[in-house]
Amino acid sequence: MTNLIVLHRELATKKYSHLVYQHFKIADPKPRDIHKASVRDRLLHHTLHRQLSPFFSKTFISDSYSCQIGKGTHRALKRFGRFSKIVSRNDIHTAWVLKCDIKKFFANIDHRILIAIIDMYIPDKDIIRLLSVIIRSFRSNVEGVGLPLGNLTSQLFVNIYMNEFDQFMKHCLKAKYYLRYSDDFVVLSTDETYLETILPAMQEFLRNKLKLSMHPDKIFIQTVASGVDFLGWVHFPDHQVLRTTTKKRMFRNIKIKDGKEKTVQSYLGFMSYGNSCKLRQIILNKI
Repeated sequence: MTNLIVLHRELATKKYSHLVYQHFKIADPKPRDIHKASVRDRLLHHTLHRQLSPFFSKTFISDSYSCQIGKGTHRALKRFGRFSKIVSRNDIHTAWVLKCDIKKFFANIDHRILIAIIDMYIPDKDIIRLLSVIIRSFRSNVEGVGLPLGNLTSQLFVNIYMNEFDQFMKHCLKAKYYLRYSDDFVVLSTDETYLETILPAMQEFLRNKLKLSMHPDKIFIQTVASGVDFLGWVHFPDHQVLRTTTKKRMFRNIKIKDGKEKTVQSYLGFMSYGNSCKLRQIILNKI
């Protein structure tokens, strides 16, 4: 209670300052740097997220996913499958997919641009000042750039940031079958040339407006029939299978946790969203 009273006093007198982060590394599966805020600061992060998320969610396009209520991985996967069927007209035509992701996404979010975007939506300067303190409490390798992976507010901030790109895709490039999950996004079309044409405009917008760049090794234009790797699954016209690296990580985690029921049931539930009957049986046999 004493800590809460002190925090309230700091906020009321506009003297709040963010404490330092605790840094540690994880493998998920690739190495990631996690910066964990203090309990005091996390309490404020959760409060801000609870108040701001419902408002900003209304400004997002319907096909932006990740860290939004009811808009997780499974819903994004179902939407991708729906897009594939619509574009191909139930597999009669060839459906092409442009798939991209952002290079070092969280580490390259520009503080000044993010605060300017938020300022367009929130007239209360005290709230802007408070959000600025949280945003500027962290930097990656460059002053004024980067958001910590460990903050709940960071999940909301990146969706607000990328909403500018989403709006550009829908209203300027008229990409009807566009879908984004965090920093992964796809555009589907029957016209391969159209996808090749819009790619430079997408890269230019990200570079000039948001100071972001696409990962050069993760830009693909391919058909759904050839198998599109998206959100841990490889998608084909009539089925989807788990990515090989996802399967290996799954078996490794089950082994590490010695086949605990909670872990196994979690993976079995995850696999129910694709064609994985044989894989499910292998797991059940192993335990």
